[in-house]
Amino acid sequence: MERQEALTIVKKQLTEHRYQHTIGVMETAIELAKRYGADVKKAELAAIFHDYAKFRPKEEMKQIILEQNMPKDLLSYNTELWHAPVGAYLVKTEVGISDEEILNAIRYHTSGRANMTVLEKVVYLADYIEPGRIFPGVEEVRDLAKQDLNKALIRAVQNTIQFLLKKNQLIYPDTIHTYNSLIMEIKGEWEK
Repeated sequence: MERQEALTIVKKQLTEHRYQHTIGVMETAIELAKRYGADVKKAELAAIFHDYAKFRPKEEMKQIILEQNMPKDLLSYNTELWHAPVGAYLVKTEVGISDEEILNAIRYHTSGRANMTVLEKVVYLADYIEPGRIFPGVEEVRDLAKQDLNKALIRAVQNTIQFLLKKNQLIYPDTIHTYNSLIMEIKGEWEK
């Protein structure tokens, strides 16, 4: 699928503000994919569709989670997590993208997971650091992203966990697994 076709499809699902965010994620994902050796076309498509389900009704997302045998524990956590796995499902069924690498990059762009692929890391980080994002700590992560993908991701996940802790919110287990996996990956690199 070509960029313009994908953008036309996704624009119908998003607010103008979220569409501009999506453009920023797409451009950032392309840049990160080139820098870190991910498939640029897959990064582009995953970034374009990463928020495809963002504005679906909560009840619809809940039904999809239940009917498609997605992890039921998702329903116990913040509804902000739901649009990622539901989006992967809808991108496959409504848009017709069946590439599991692209779908996984969409599926895990909010929570992360242990042993993320480079493509998954690129989309997760692009969503976090795209130019329209303005919040404490984002500049540090942008700087790290120019040097080391894993270190940038660790800082992004640390910031997310700290934010959730300050708000007394639950932390989804995959986010903790993401952090632990990245730390082990970096330790493995240091020990070589």
